[in-house]
Amino acid sequence: MIELTAEDLHRCCGSSRWVAQMLERQPFAGEAELRRAADEIWLALDTADWLEAFSAHPKIGARKASGFSAGEQAGLAVAERATRDALAEGNRAYDAKFGFVFLICATGKSGDEMLAALRERLDNDRDTELRNAAEEQRKITQLRLDKVIA
Repeated sequence: MIELTAEDLHRCCGSSRWVAQMLERQPFAGEAELRRAADEIWLALDTADWLEAFSAHPKIGARKASGFSAGEQAGLAVAERATRDALAEGNRAYDAKFGFVFLICATGKSGDEMLAALRERLDNDRDTELRNAAEEQRKITQLRLDKVIA
Protein backbone atom coordinates (compact mmCIF):
# COMPACT_ATOMS: atom_id res chain seq x y z
CA MET A 1 0.00 0.00 0.00
CA ILE A 2 1.17 3.49 -0.85
CA GLU A 3 -0.08 6.53 1.01
CA LEU A 4 1.43 9.97 0.48
CA THR A 5 1.06 13.24 2.37
CA ALA A 6 -0.37 16.39 0.83
CA GLU A 7 3.14 17.87 1.01
CA ASP A 8 4.62 14.91 -0.89
CA LEU A 9 1.96 15.21 -3.58
CA HIS A 10 2.33 18.99 -3.86
CA ARG A 11 6.08 18.50 -4.48
CA CYS A 12 5.06 16.39 -7.49
CA CYS A 13 2.38 18.68 -8.91
CA GLY A 14 1.37 22.21 -7.99
CA SER A 15 -2.35 21.80 -8.70
CA SER A 16 -4.32 21.89 -5.44
CA ARG A 17 -7.24 19.99 -7.04
CA TRP A 18 -4.87 17.27 -8.26
CA VAL A 19 -3.44 16.94 -4.74
CA ALA A 20 -6.91 16.85 -3.14
CA GLN A 21 -8.19 14.21 -5.56
CA MET A 22 -5.05 12.09 -5.11
CA LEU A 23 -5.54 12.24 -1.33
CA GLU A 24 -9.17 11.11 -1.75
CA ARG A 25 -8.12 8.04 -3.73
CA GLN A 26 -5.60 6.80 -1.17
CA PRO A 27 -4.30 4.37 -0.24
CA PHE A 28 -2.97 3.00 -3.52
CA ALA A 29 -2.49 -0.76 -3.87
CA GLY A 30 0.86 -0.24 -5.58
CA GLU A 31 2.90 1.89 -7.94
CA ALA A 32 0.82 1.01 -11.01
CA GLU A 33 -2.38 2.18 -9.31
CA LEU A 34 -0.65 5.36 -8.08
CA ARG A 35 0.59 6.18 -11.58
CA ARG A 36 -2.75 5.45 -13.20
CA ALA A 37 -4.61 7.65 -10.71
CA ALA A 38 -2.09 10.47 -11.15
CA ASP A 39 -2.63 10.46 -14.93
CA GLU A 40 -6.41 10.04 -14.78
CA ILE A 41 -6.83 12.91 -12.36
CA TRP A 42 -4.40 15.17 -14.23
CA LEU A 43 -6.07 14.63 -17.59
CA ALA A 44 -9.54 15.32 -16.13
CA LEU A 45 -8.57 18.71 -14.65
CA ASP A 46 -9.41 21.99 -16.34
CA THR A 47 -7.18 24.72 -17.73
CA ALA A 48 -7.18 26.72 -14.49
CA ASP A 49 -5.83 23.68 -12.61
CA TRP A 50 -3.14 23.13 -15.23
CA LEU A 51 -2.10 26.78 -15.06
CA GLU A 52 -1.90 26.55 -11.27
CA ALA A 53 0.46 23.59 -11.61
CA PHE A 54 2.56 25.35 -14.24
CA SER A 55 2.97 28.38 -11.99
CA ALA A 56 4.70 26.21 -9.36
CA HIS A 57 7.67 25.77 -11.71
CA PRO A 58 10.64 28.12 -11.99
CA LYS A 59 11.61 29.20 -15.47
CA ILE A 60 14.02 26.83 -17.21
CA GLY A 61 17.49 28.06 -16.33
CA ALA A 62 16.32 30.31 -13.49
CA ARG A 63 18.94 30.66 -10.81
CA LYS A 64 16.30 30.18 -8.12
CA ALA A 65 15.49 26.60 -9.15
CA SER A 66 15.53 24.39 -6.06
CA GLY A 67 14.37 21.00 -4.88
CA PHE A 68 13.30 18.68 -7.67
CA SER A 69 13.59 21.47 -10.27
CA ALA A 70 17.28 22.03 -9.59
CA GLY A 71 18.10 18.37 -10.18
CA GLU A 72 15.85 18.12 -13.22
CA GLN A 73 17.57 21.10 -14.83
CA ALA A 74 21.06 19.74 -14.17
CA GLY A 75 21.80 19.78 -17.91
CA LEU A 76 21.97 23.57 -17.72
CA ALA A 77 24.87 23.47 -15.28
CA VAL A 78 27.24 22.76 -18.17
CA ALA A 79 25.42 24.86 -20.78
CA GLU A 80 27.30 27.70 -22.40
CA ARG A 81 26.48 31.24 -21.39
CA ALA A 82 24.98 31.92 -24.84
CA THR A 83 22.56 29.01 -24.36
CA ARG A 84 21.50 30.22 -20.91
CA ASP A 85 21.03 33.77 -22.26
CA ALA A 86 18.98 32.47 -25.20
CA LEU A 87 16.82 30.43 -22.80
CA ALA A 88 16.18 33.54 -20.69
CA GLU A 89 15.16 35.48 -23.81
CA GLY A 90 13.04 32.57 -25.04
CA ASN A 91 11.33 32.27 -21.65
CA ARG A 92 10.31 35.92 -21.84
CA ALA A 93 8.94 35.51 -25.38
CA TYR A 94 7.11 32.31 -24.42
CA ASP A 95 5.51 33.87 -21.35
CA ALA A 96 4.49 36.96 -23.34
CA LYS A 97 2.87 34.82 -26.04
CA PHE A 98 1.20 32.10 -23.96
CA GLY A 99 0.87 33.60 -20.47
CA PHE A 100 2.48 30.71 -18.62
CA VAL A 101 5.93 29.33 -17.95
CA PHE A 102 7.67 27.14 -20.57
CA LEU A 103 7.48 23.58 -19.28
CA ILE A 104 9.64 20.73 -20.42
CA CYS A 105 10.52 17.47 -18.73
CA ALA A 106 14.16 18.52 -18.44
CA THR A 107 15.55 15.35 -16.88
CA GLY A 108 18.37 14.08 -19.06
CA LYS A 109 18.18 16.98 -21.53
CA SER A 110 21.00 19.35 -22.33
CA GLY A 111 20.59 23.11 -22.37
CA ASP A 112 20.74 23.05 -26.16
CA GLU A 113 17.96 20.43 -26.34
CA MET A 114 15.75 22.51 -24.05
CA LEU A 115 16.44 25.65 -26.08
CA ALA A 116 15.62 23.88 -29.35
CA ALA A 117 12.30 22.65 -27.89
CA LEU A 118 11.44 26.13 -26.61
CA ARG A 119 12.12 27.71 -29.99
CA GLU A 120 10.09 25.06 -31.82
CA ARG A 121 7.14 25.36 -29.46
CA LEU A 122 7.04 29.16 -29.78
CA ASP A 123 5.48 28.58 -33.22
CA ASN A 124 2.44 26.85 -31.70
CA ASP A 125 -0.95 28.40 -31.02
CA ARG A 126 -2.00 28.72 -27.36
CA ASP A 127 -4.32 25.68 -27.29
CA THR A 128 -1.66 23.41 -28.78
CA GLU A 129 0.92 24.75 -26.39
CA LEU A 130 -1.36 24.36 -23.40
CA ARG A 131 -1.74 20.67 -24.27
CA ASN A 132 2.05 20.34 -24.79
CA ALA A 133 2.76 21.92 -21.41
CA ALA A 134 0.14 19.70 -19.74
CA GLU A 135 1.82 16.61 -21.20
CA GLU A 136 5.23 17.82 -19.98
CA GLN A 137 3.73 18.39 -16.51
CA ARG A 138 2.30 14.86 -16.60
CA LYS A 139 5.77 13.43 -17.33
CA ILE A 140 7.36 15.60 -14.62
CA THR A 141 4.75 14.46 -12.10
CA GLN A 142 5.42 10.80 -12.87
CA LEU A 143 9.19 11.28 -12.40
CA ARG A 144 8.64 13.13 -9.14
CA LEU A 145 6.30 10.42 -7.85
CA ASP A 146 9.18 7.97 -8.40
CA LYS A 147 11.41 10.14 -6.23
CA VAL A 148 8.83 10.55 -3.47
CA ILE A 149 8.07 6.82 -3.17
CA ALA A 150 11.72 5.74 -3.47
